[in-house]
Amino acid sequence: MIPEEEVIKKRMNKPLKIILISLGALATAIVLFLVTVFVANIFLNKSDQAKIKPYGQTVSVDGKNMNVLIQGKGEETVVLLPGYGTVAPGLDFKLLIDELSPFYKVVTIEPFGYGLSDRTDKERTTENIVSEIHEAVKQLNIDRYILMAHSISGMYSLNYVNKYPNEVSAFVGIDNSIATEDRIGVKIPTGKLKLLRKSGLGRLLLKSSGNPYAELPFDDETKEQLRLLTLRNTYNYTNLNEVEHMSSNYKGALNSTFPKDLPLLLFVQGDDTLLKDWISLHEGQVKNSKQGKLVKLDAGHYLHHTKSKEIAENFKTFMKEIK
Repeated sequence: MIPEEEVIKKRMNKPLKIILISLGALATAIVLFLVTVFVANIFLNKSDQAKIKPYGQTVSVDGKNMNVLIQGKGEETVVLLPGYGTVAPGLDFKLLIDELSPFYKVVTIEPFGYGLSDRTDKERTTENIVSEIHEAVKQLNIDRYILMAHSISGMYSLNYVNKYPNEVSAFVGIDNSIATEDRIGVKIPTGKLKLLRKSGLGRLLLKSSGNPYAELPFDDETKEQLRLLTLRNTYNYTNLNEVEHMSSNYKGALNSTFPKDLPLLLFVQGDDTLLKDWISLHEGQVKNSKQGKLVKLDAGHYLHHTKSKEIAENFKTFMKEIK
């Protein structure tokens, strides 16, 4: 007869073996899944790249290609700058460009890491970003222009207009960022985002969340191109380096102000959820200007997606008033 202790031992070992086998099978399945996602991502990236249609033109900046889109032939020039992480500024600003281009020459800059521009290993400090944008404008032989900036580019513009005061004739902010203590020290897990991109899991997450432009008033072809460029540019290393410098860039702008003699038009969303004093902060910038105006719009942070007509009309009126 088998001793009772051995019987009990065998009975205990059986479920343990089942658990270990199950865990092994699960681990194998996870590894196979990750490998499949990784390999599929490589092939899909190549496939997507082939579907992206070029737009605009390139200028040489710091030995790399920066993409710019020029539309309209007006006497005055508007230089458009994007908010952080905008996947394709030349397309994202399309609705606003269409409203402005019958009256102005509109030049949309796609900084390195954005749109069809090259990526760069150069640190994404305010100074480097501003210098590169200015070099692009210089390469286009534009010496006098209105600077129009969305979101974080509004904060970079503080440096820009003070560095090149003889070139910028007015500044227009589209829910422009303002350097405040509330924005400093925010930690974003860039390491995890890099892993998501390299592993292919980022693509999977983006696909499962749907096309963020699907419900916006773009034509179908533009929506599709924006989807492809979202997959191409999201979490790229140049954009993530900008995130890593975001806190220091905000801190560096804390004591900066727009020149008092620079005409200032700020479009602001009426109910920002990130900062309770969002509107009052912009009112402070306007009050510091001899020719300042604030326009509140009932829309989200990307005002130009849904309020392009209002922005264009208010802008044209403002430009007539300051002459």
